[in-house]
Amino acid sequence: MKHLLNWFLSALAVWMVAHLVPGFRVSGPVAALIAALVIGFVNATLGVFIKIATLPLTLLTLGIFWLVINGVMIEVASAIAPGFHVDSFGAAFWGAIVLSLVNMLFRRLVSTGVQRDS
Repeated sequence: MKHLLNWFLSALAVWMVAHLVPGFRVSGPVAALIAALVIGFVNATLGVFIKIATLPLTLLTLGIFWLVINGVMIEVASAIAPGFHVDSFGAAFWGAIVLSLVNMLFRRLVSTGVQRDS
């Protein structure tokens, strides 16, 4: 159930970013669900390898290069997911930043609403 909630929240975040970032487009709610799934898959597979391969550059830039990698991952997901399109790398870069922030906000809101057992 937790995975479904995370998927739905990620899709909602993609939908919100599409309304906030010019050049970041989602054709509908189903496309947002598919885009969230593809973005997660791309980050979990290709993203891991790229982040490991570019670790020295990431350390040299104090982690800022990961923002570029996240933009590239959004571009790759845009090429795969139907109904999800990013016009340029700039839109992907800013979309990745806003998407991370919105996802973080949603996860925080959900985690504070859940009672934890001690």
